[in-house]
Order: sequence, then C-alpha cells, then structure tokens
Amino acid sequence: MSSDAPVTFLTQDAYDRLQAELEQLTTVGREEIAKRIEAAREEGDLKENGGYHAAKDEQGKQEARIRTLQQLLRDAQVGTAPASNGVVESGTVVTALVAGGEEVFLLGSREIAAGSELDVYSEASPLGAAILGLKEGEKTTYEAPNGREIAVEVVKVETYSGQ
Repeated sequence: MSSDAPVTFLTQDAYDRLQAELEQLTTVGREEIAKRIEAAREEGDLKENGGYHAAKDEQGKQEARIRTLQQLLRDAQVGTAPASNGVVESGTVVTALVAGGEEVFLLGSREIAAGSELDVYSEASPLGAAILGLKEGEKTTYEAPNGREIAVEVVKVETYSGQ
C-alpha cells in the first residue's frame, strides 16, 4: 500500500460488525453455497439447471464480498472518528455547497455509516478527492462523471458521532 493511499476509517463497532460478517461468510456461508451447488449438480444436466447457475452466481458474489471485506479490514484505521479541526478528512461529516445546493455527508467508507441517514462519499470519488484536505471556507471545483465542472465550497467540518 503506498503511503499516499487514502486510509479507510472504521469505528470499532463497524470493524467488529464487518469482522463478524467476514467470519460468517468464510465458514457457514461457504458451506451453505457448496451444499446448494452439490445438490443442484446432482439434478443432472448443468446447461439447463437454473438452480446450479444461481448458486454459482451467488458464490461469485459472496467471494467478491469476502475479498472486499478482507481488504477493508486489513487496511482500515480503527478507532474513534478523527476530531474535526475544520479540515476535511476520512471519517468527518462535511457540510458543503455543491453546485449551489447544501449537502451534508460523511466522507469515508459506506461501511462506517451503516444504519445512519447520512449520505456517504468515498475519498476516491470525484467530490471526495476534490475536497480532501480542504478547510472550512475553502472552495474548489471537480469534474463530474458527465464532464461538467462543479463548484464546491466547504462550509463546515464536524467529527462523526456514529449517528
């Protein structure tokens, strides 16, 4: 991991929840999928066996989630949300004027805000990358996926409370 790669912040609660999900997927989840694939395989012709293909598709999605969780947990910074010093960083709640409209969102991983009403933007998203490191009152622009330049002004940066 390069030293300038954004660090993913996770609360201890989010880390524990994701660790439990990973444990469940790599044990019980894998066993259940293997049994479903074997049962479907025993039904005969695999080309026209919808249950077999559905189970294999689900297995692929589950393995992708396992890889995502492993990477996230390995690279995460676990602890309390960083105290806001008026600077946009991972794990802070940002109030910004985006294209003239006010938005309030958490900058970081959507895994942090599970169960929260907050919108979440990744540090790697166009908006997140543009405002990372900015202070309250600073302005910038970023290029939206459609190619338009969008103006952003950071109004307020707060410590994430977990709600």
